[in-house]
Amino acid sequence: MAQLGADAVEKFAGQSTKKRIIAACLILFIFVVVVSVAIYNIGDLGKYQERVAIRESQAALQGVTDPNQIDVALLQYPSNRYLKLVAMAASVVAETNAASEKLSKDVEPPALAKDINLGAASRSDLETLSRDLKTAEANAATFLPRYTALLNAQREKLEDFARSLHPAADVLKRFLEGVNQWQAETTDLASKTLSARGEFYRAYGKCVQILLGEIGRYSVANGQFIFPFQSAADRYNAAAGSMASAARRIAELQEERKTTVQSQRKRWLHVVD
Repeated sequence: MAQLGADAVEKFAGQSTKKRIIAACLILFIFVVVVSVAIYNIGDLGKYQERVAIRESQAALQGVTDPNQIDVALLQYPSNRYLKLVAMAASVVAETNAASEKLSKDVEPPALAKDINLGAASRSDLETLSRDLKTAEANAATFLPRYTALLNAQREKLEDFARSLHPAADVLKRFLEGVNQWQAETTDLASKTLSARGEFYRAYGKCVQILLGEIGRYSVANGQFIFPFQSAADRYNAAAGSMASAARRIAELQEERKTTVQSQRKRWLHVVD
């Protein structure tokens, strides 16, 4: 049997080592390629799923005008993050409206909600009414910070929920812009309404104070107050005119609020367009 020389053995060993190195490099190269392809495909799949989710939500929300219909759409696609986002927005807005209505009612003492016949009111009735109107006017002046705190808490809830869903960056940006606009519009309307209500309570209070000052001297005919002196009649008519003007302003703001709410709903529904 032939014997290999030392040089031959060393040469053979060197060739074997080179082959192993080349093989290892080839395996590493193939591994890198496979991982790269896998990462690319995963990313591509993620983009595809994102597009599907957006198209799904757009189709489900098409023609939807009532917030209750959003829940129906979500039942069809319970895992769709964009429908969850819109449903959450609708829920928080409804929750905020209910809470603001409760806060709004707290502005007025309960007695003011009752129909009051000023022509038949006694001195005691007028004095009680005067106190309640002063309380309502003071409450209207201090209500906005409480309302702002409510909106801030609800805004934070919306943002936290939106970020937890990890929506597409442009959708998240548009959604948060919508939240900011909702907060600004709602705060502005609340401020205007409280100002109008404050004017109403103040003018109403002036009417009551004039009646208290003239009690026993005025009479009522066909629902109209008849004062013995024109100066008292002029003061009462001016206060009553301011009261009516404030009431009209409140009614206008209520209509503006309805329009704004409708606009806000459309904004939520089209956040993934």
